[in-house]
Amino acid sequence: MHPLRSSIPIYVAAIGPKNVALAAEVADGWLPVFFSPKRVSVFRKSLDEGFARRSDGKTLADFDIAPTVSVVVGDDVDACRMHVKPNLALYIGGMGARGKNFYYDLACRYGYEDAAKTIQDFYLAGKKNEAIAAVPDELVDEIALCGPRERIKDQLAVWKEAGVTTLICGASNIEAIRTMAEVVA
Repeated sequence: MHPLRSSIPIYVAAIGPKNVALAAEVADGWLPVFFSPKRVSVFRKSLDEGFARRSDGKTLADFDIAPTVSVVVGDDVDACRMHVKPNLALYIGGMGARGKNFYYDLACRYGYEDAAKTIQDFYLAGKKNEAIAAVPDELVDEIALCGPRERIKDQLAVWKEAGVTTLICGASNIEAIRTMAEVVA
């Protein structure tokens, strides 16, 4: 039996500046969560620092950016967003202590400082429904693909322009998977 390839690619899941730099320095790819293709500049400095430290000469052109993206298909965009908001509220508001939450920090780096503070305040006070309601539609639209098939198809261009090379689709039903297979074909 012979191996399918001579090496096994290594990916690093990261969203913080130091770990994103580490991914660019040592890995073959990067697995960001809650990645916003509209705000790829937030990560540019870390990626550049990591690639500058690489010993093998690989560059961004040799690097796989593979975010996990929630995909929710439906005619009612607001209803689709509501499938994503509880998870965002949990991560931004409740993952870690105040001052030690990487997802809160990411939302702030994206420019959602006020919303992140409101979400965290509600979540830590046990007001989860209010935290969910405080998640901005704009943030959901940046990090997820929600709505009718044509809207999702139109949004994919931004992901390609941002340098995303692999899209890991977080889908909860077969319709979303079929939609993604069809719109990228």
